[in-house]
Amino acid sequence: MTVLDKTAQLTRKDRGRHADRLFWALCVSAGFAVLVILALILITMVKEAYPAFSADFFTSSSWVPNDPDGDGPAKPVYGTLAFLYGTVVVSAIAVIVAVPVSIGIALFLTELAPRRVRTAIVTLIDLLAAVPSVVFGLWGILVVAPALVPVYQGMHDVLGGVPVLGSLFGEPRSSGRTFMTAGLILAIMIVPIITSIAREVFATVPDSDKQAAWALGATRWEMIKGAVLPHSFGGVVGAVILGLGRAMGETIAVALVIGSSVQIAANVFESGYALPAIIVDQWGESTGEFTAALIGMGVVLFVITVLVNLVARFVVRRAEIRMRGASA
Repeated sequence: MTVLDKTAQLTRKDRGRHADRLFWALCVSAGFAVLVILALILITMVKEAYPAFSADFFTSSSWVPNDPDGDGPAKPVYGTLAFLYGTVVVSAIAVIVAVPVSIGIALFLTELAPRRVRTAIVTLIDLLAAVPSVVFGLWGILVVAPALVPVYQGMHDVLGGVPVLGSLFGEPRSSGRTFMTAGLILAIMIVPIITSIAREVFATVPDSDKQAAWALGATRWEMIKGAVLPHSFGGVVGAVILGLGRAMGETIAVALVIGSSVQIAANVFESGYALPAIIVDQWGESTGEFTAALIGMGVVLFVITVLVNLVARFVVRRAEIRMRGASA
């Protein structure tokens, strides 16, 4: 090898090292940029919402942003507890309904469906994910809510006398605009998200793990339970959290079908309100401290989302440690 060849080889190595360092720096910068942006968003929102923060803001369910009597400058009341309750309830209903359906569809697509059927179903799921939320809201208020009233009434007639269940499935609203309706609409909206991610996660399971289960005489369900689901647990939890985040942050669809009643009710067939819905409904007419209270609701929603993600990461980490211990 000549001196020129050695020099060219060293030059290529130097360029490769510089390129690796540049790529590393870009990746680290992008990661820090995300953290900085999130921190700036939180700081800005807290600063704007600070005038409305008080003990009642977090513990009261009263929402009286204007003069309640109309006869003087009464002090407004900004309590977010009812809206927080509504957000949690409709999001929980959405996740409870959507997760089994989504995981079932994803398992069917990856383990059972023929190629042609798989392609058609994946296309339909992608189309469902592309539907605007306002379309779901209009469909919910015009079609789904009236159609579900007899169903709600039948459930109440059957379960109304049962302890605990009777309070959950109480007398339904005649309009059908309830916590349950909002939760069902959100469930339909988040099914494509959870299904798409779960399907990709299930597809990453090594064939060797599946073949080992088959070789040991496992049935299809035993193979899925013993090889597919444990390997995919972390990814499935991530899919559920993404779907939950979409459900908690949805505005227009929830605002149209939840009923817009500021109350805390155990009855899921009652009307309610949610944090994103109240923000989108009343932002246009808000000023001063009223605007600060709505921004404060955004801060509460932001914090809840962060806490949910932290809990999910803790659950995944514990599951991974348990799986390592079992495999050892």
